[in-house]
Amino acid sequence: MGLQAVLLDIDGTLILSNDAHAQSWVDTFREFGYDVSFEQVRPLIGMGGDQLIPRVVPGLTDEEGDGKAIAQRRKEIFLNNYAPKLSPANGSRELLQHMKQLGLRLIVASSASNQEMEVLLKAAQIDDLLQETTTSSDAETSKPAPDIVEAALSKLKMEPNQVLMLGDTPYDIKSAGMAGVGLIALRCGGFDDFSLAEAKAIYNDPADLLAHYGDSPLSKNP
Repeated sequence: MGLQAVLLDIDGTLILSNDAHAQSWVDTFREFGYDVSFEQVRPLIGMGGDQLIPRVVPGLTDEEGDGKAIAQRRKEIFLNNYAPKLSPANGSRELLQHMKQLGLRLIVASSASNQEMEVLLKAAQIDDLLQETTTSSDAETSKPAPDIVEAALSKLKMEPNQVLMLGDTPYDIKSAGMAGVGLIALRCGGFDDFSLAEAKAIYNDPADLLAHYGDSPLSKNP
């Protein structure tokens, strides 16, 4: 049947936000009295807060106590202090426009909250191109669990072999893989090729993928 749709991660893939997310976590943990370094948090970006918090501070959870308060405050710090300064990844808009012109359906598959998603899409200058989204509210467990990818497939009413996903972290790759979906990885999220080795292909950024579109998995069957 061939490729019918593309699932899109946003953070680090279409907008250069991973460092900002990491720093917002560091700021928030510090505000609550936890000494957590940027270097501890940065490799975990791409996970949702439900996964990240207990890995950084064992015993904390985003569902109660300090962990719950940290998750909420982190969102406020990110939206107020960092989101206004974010820039799109190189070629994001052009790549999405090209895929839409080819008739592909595009759907966001992100661990971000609905509120964050609205801000991120505008900051990436692609909010007019993406009407279909799945966010943390659509999934019981965030990446690297497959819930968000499975929710996107359900919204599309498609099978895994009809879609590919675009992402930037090993957690995107694992999440997609557990749902049976192949993933194309981008380096602009800051992860090295070793971390992204299980992707179907790796490109520098959306512009690089667009420049090599004809030779990419997007031009072939998933």
